[in-house]
Amino acid sequence: QEVEDLILSEVNVKELEYLDEESNILVKKIRPNFKSLGPRYGKLMKKLAGAIESFSQEQINELEKSGAFKMKLEEQEIVLRQEDVEITTEDIPGWVVANEDQLTVALDISITDELKQEGIARELINRIQNLRKDKGFEVTDKIVVEVEEKPEITTAINNNISYICAETLAKALNLKEEVEHKDKVNIELFDDINIDINIKKVI
Repeated sequence: QEVEDLILSEVNVKELEYLDEESNILVKKIRPNFKSLGPRYGKLMKKLAGAIESFSQEQINELEKSGAFKMKLEEQEIVLRQEDVEITTEDIPGWVVANEDQLTVALDISITDELKQEGIARELINRIQNLRKDKGFEVTDKIVVEVEEKPEITTAINNNISYICAETLAKALNLKEEVEHKDKVNIELFDDINIDINIKKVI
């Protein structure tokens, strides 16, 4: 939480939510580590493997939290340690899930129209900034931007025009059917779109 803003910024994520074991969003699966358990419980391994694979979510959480889990099998006490099992998280439709030790991270990879438009706006900002550098503009120079009007990007530009202008120091951003004195750039996000852009320094 202390570095949450940094994480969100670095991985370009809108929101970070913390889930506990009771959320029931992440479903964990457990499998025995035969290399670790075999030498200790060889004769019981078949039954032990079945018992481990039938663990409830609460039992898995208890093992993760305490680092050990005690159980009885055919009157013999079994002590499971973290290295005795492999715990993974089931994939969630629309999410990518990764595990490392007791840490589980799930990333929502569904792209809404709003997110797609913001992504296009950020790509356009990047192209305009590169053109500023190529033309030798100073960091503080104000500009006017002309962009070829294309249906794939028009809505994204109109919905994020203030953001684009603020990031590029543009006094105005105009969409035109035909751009004169143009530079051709490629917007690679989601779709491969070639557009004409012209930037002029405001004197």
